[in-house]
Amino acid sequence: MNCIIIDDEVAARAIVRKLCSNLPNIDVIEEFDNAIEAIKFLNHQDIDIVFLDIHMPGFSGVDFVQTLKSPPKIVLTTSDTQFGIAAYEYECIVDYLVKPITLERFEKCIQKVKNTLVQQPKNSPERTEETSVGEDLYINIDRRLIKLKFHEILVIEAKGDYIDIKTEKEGFRVHNTLKKIKEKLPDKLFLQIHRSYIINFTKIIDIEDNSVLIEKNVVPISRSNRPELMRRLNLL
Repeated sequence: MNCIIIDDEVAARAIVRKLCSNLPNIDVIEEFDNAIEAIKFLNHQDIDIVFLDIHMPGFSGVDFVQTLKSPPKIVLTTSDTQFGIAAYEYECIVDYLVKPITLERFEKCIQKVKNTLVQQPKNSPERTEETSVGEDLYINIDRRLIKLKFHEILVIEAKGDYIDIKTEKEGFRVHNTLKKIKEKLPDKLFLQIHRSYIINFTKIIDIEDNSVLIEKNVVPISRSNRPELMRRLNLL
């Protein structure tokens, strides 16, 4: 089985690597000190197991799990004994190892992973559905219906009982809710990244810290929406 290790502490990564070396047929392919680099790696590499630390600065282990669309089997490694129950909310998480990890406990964990992999064959075909959507959205402004092209919309911001729609050429204020307009937008172009903002993520110029730049618009990213944004990006 191929695996990677994600932990911001060098010593912790070394311990997991040593435990893997004590067991047959477990190959550590790569190790990372942050989750973002691991996501880039997984975009191009199939892995059986990820040994993942929960508490890492900037982008936590939980953020990592939520970001992956088709995650491999994940084993959490942490000193936090309070996270065990919550961990099993995610089907991809197979086990939860509390540091310091003993070889006996590690062996049981690997056996559990093997059993799970046997029960769930790799490369099983997935059924996908595509929905066709129009290219336009009509908004009501002073009793006029104005047609907006989806690809021209940059940012939509909630402003009380109104929403501001910013396009490549101009802006419009519409008496409506963010929830309502979200239902009209194609998922392939738009993403809600904050409780007050929906963006056309194909228009992103830059991402820095907790905000994105779309033309001249700086839009905040909420912590809960950040994993989905990262999953959508074609990271190199």
